[in-house]
Amino acid sequence: MFSSSILLQILACAIYNNWWPMLSALMYVLVPMPCLFFGGGSTQFLISRDGGGWMDAAKFLTGASAVGSIAIPIILRHADLIQTGAMFIEFVSFFIFACTVLCFHRASLDDEW
Repeated sequence: MFSSSILLQILACAIYNNWWPMLSALMYVLVPMPCLFFGGGSTQFLISRDGGGWMDAAKFLTGASAVGSIAIPIILRHADLIQTGAMFIEFVSFFIFACTVLCFHRASLDDEW
């Protein structure tokens, strides 16, 4: 699923001959980083209420990078740097990426894995 999301990112750039949409791929790299650095590689901390300074910072950075993944194509379209079709391909790519993250989260909650 992640590979198809990246493929759609590349297609959004290649079809419209404009590489500005790859800025949102940078956010795809930033989304799991707080989980790796502050959560010990587990997504368990995202649904817990306890935490502290570092856990709250990790939750904030995860949310900010997820919102940035949606906001970047909208801002680029508003600035007329990309076309509407590229923006919609970016949205589909983000939806597939979000489903991938949710599937990973669900699989990491199961103890049988």
